[in-house]
Amino acid sequence: QVQLVESGGGLVQAGGSLRLSCAASGRTFSNDATGWFRQAPGKESEFVAAISWTRSSTYYADSVKGRFTISRDNAKNTVYLQMNSLKPEDTAVYYCATGGNIRVVRTTPDYWGQGTQVTVSS
Repeated sequence: QVQLVESGGGLVQAGGSLRLSCAASGRTFSNDATGWFRQAPGKESEFVAAISWTRSSTYYADSVKGRFTISRDNAKNTVYLQMNSLKPEDTAVYYCATGGNIRVVRTTPDYWGQGTQVTVSS
């Protein structure tokens, strides 16, 4: 079992920045890829970004390319999502998830965190 805990969410004005963290405990990330997803009220969950265990591969949703950056520090068992130039449409609960390789984690990860709220005001 892997326990994931997200932090770093909050309220920010449009154009601002936030950095989300996802800390793993228990089995930790165990060489798996990790991703970030988000769900806005009344909408389905949406893939945001993913990173491989080795950090050699990253993927981003088109809606966040050039604004968000995913990174990881395996020594700290933590994955980050740096979010710049935030827009009101980025408002959502952000979840991290892990399990499998970078293709698998984008669609069917095994473990999920509880989420952190990001609200971007206009």
